[in-house]
Amino acid sequence: MNIVEILTALSPVLAVFIFLIILRLPATTAMPISFVITAFLAFLVWKVPFIQIAASTLEGIIVAVSILWIVFGAILLLNTLKYSGAIESIRQGFINISADRRVQIIIIAWLFGSFIEGAAGFGTPPAINAPLLAALGFPPLAAVSLALIADSSAVSFGAVGTPIIVGVDQGLRSGADVATNVTAVLGETPLYDFVRSVTNTTVTIDLFVGTFMPFIVVLLLTRLFGKNKSWREGLEMWKFALFAGLAFTVPAFAVATLLGPEFPSMIGGLVGLAVVIPAVKKGFLLPKGEAWDDFPKDQLQQEEQPIQIKAKANMSLALAWIPYMLVALLLVLSRLEFLPFKAWLRSVKIGQRDIFGTEISSFFEPFYLPGTIFVVVVLMTIFIHKMKKEQWAAAFSDSAKTMVGTAIALCTAVPMVRIFINSSINGANLSSMPLELAELVSQAVGNGWPIVAPFIGALGSFISGSATFSNMMFSLFQFSVATQIQASEQVVLALQVMGANAGNMICVVNVVAAASVTGMLGKEGSIIRITLIPMLFYALLAGIIGFFAILYM
Repeated sequence: MNIVEILTALSPVLAVFIFLIILRLPATTAMPISFVITAFLAFLVWKVPFIQIAASTLEGIIVAVSILWIVFGAILLLNTLKYSGAIESIRQGFINISADRRVQIIIIAWLFGSFIEGAAGFGTPPAINAPLLAALGFPPLAAVSLALIADSSAVSFGAVGTPIIVGVDQGLRSGADVATNVTAVLGETPLYDFVRSVTNTTVTIDLFVGTFMPFIVVLLLTRLFGKNKSWREGLEMWKFALFAGLAFTVPAFAVATLLGPEFPSMIGGLVGLAVVIPAVKKGFLLPKGEAWDDFPKDQLQQEEQPIQIKAKANMSLALAWIPYMLVALLLVLSRLEFLPFKAWLRSVKIGQRDIFGTEISSFFEPFYLPGTIFVVVVLMTIFIHKMKKEQWAAAFSDSAKTMVGTAIALCTAVPMVRIFINSSINGANLSSMPLELAELVSQAVGNGWPIVAPFIGALGSFISGSATFSNMMFSLFQFSVATQIQASEQVVLALQVMGANAGNMICVVNVVAAASVTGMLGKEGSIIRITLIPMLFYALLAGIIGFFAILYM
């Protein structure tokens, strides 16, 4: 590639970095501009046919509609619980467990979020947890940023193991068959067994990486959002934070090695909650002194339209939590393979095959999306919480009003990504933009590839909005590079999976969705600036561990 082609391949990344992070434009402005630039350069420099760009754009809009449905459902659920009075009861319930915000962020964002990730994936945990944290009194910027950072380790096994079962497995295939170069290395070893070995390696590395994430979340909470801007107030929690980290990563490790990639996040999250909450009540490993609740008033959420409709007073905590428990239950029931519900829900598809005569097809399954489960639970909540008509009508009205900006951002961000990914059809005799970039980096670093491998996975999640798509996009490439440098293919692929987790913290699709449900649309650049450093830490630490693991194998 020449310099112009390199800049073209980098255009989605550079555009997002310049407009969102440096110039701090809102996503409603930055993403349409980035889309136009990427489409123009793809046509002019990469020589992607116009019909391919148009098909990729429509594909992106179809994908964006499915994401918008999830976002709308999450916003509607939150507003319904606000008007019913449930949020106030939940807030008081967390104070009864612990008034310490450092403890609350660990329980909600790390442990409850890991369970939701295991059940649903695809950006659902921040969409649920960020508005819940904001409603509990966390600054909205903290709620969104920290929910995204906490949704990291669990991503490997999100949506019942989809990033590995679908992402890595399909990424190592050419069509329906295992790729030739993969077969040459594996020999008689079935691909399923190799993918299980990747699972085991991933969860082993994450014992030494993911365990630190609750501690990082707490440090950022006190340093960036506390009134005293203090590292010390976060450092006081180091024992408890590491304990909470291990409360998830150890059970996840056990489940992954014994049962496979389907349930580590769900079971790890549940076991973590069962261990950590009783420990909190007994003060186990918690610092002495007053509970930390020290946010500057100017950071706290200011309601643009204060709730004037009277909510139900003194709702019991059990009744208040029923909607979230129903969400968790329905997500699990709808995603277990041995139950019939998954097949039923996935039987209805909306989309188009061979868009505009190209090989691009895009479908989504409306009944299977978490957004549908959110809406169903909202309808159930109206009756369970005995809401009045003006209460639920106001919840629906408020939720619909917040979707306009989100629709503009996502309906340009996702098409931009799809143009980038589908650029393998071109007249410039080049591979797709992401593969050309990865090939360029691999030639430059040689045997240092294990340190770089997680960053390729992160790039994939950043541009595609999904760890599963990242693994599908780069698994075969990572396998090939590992073979060329005579490194362990399973370790390098585990680093790809770890990198895809890291990229989940900064991907534009997740950031826009989480910002939308907390009224932070327009602050996406600020969010990414906060999540970028933890992302780099997670990917770099994984790469270093992988490098030495290969060196001494």
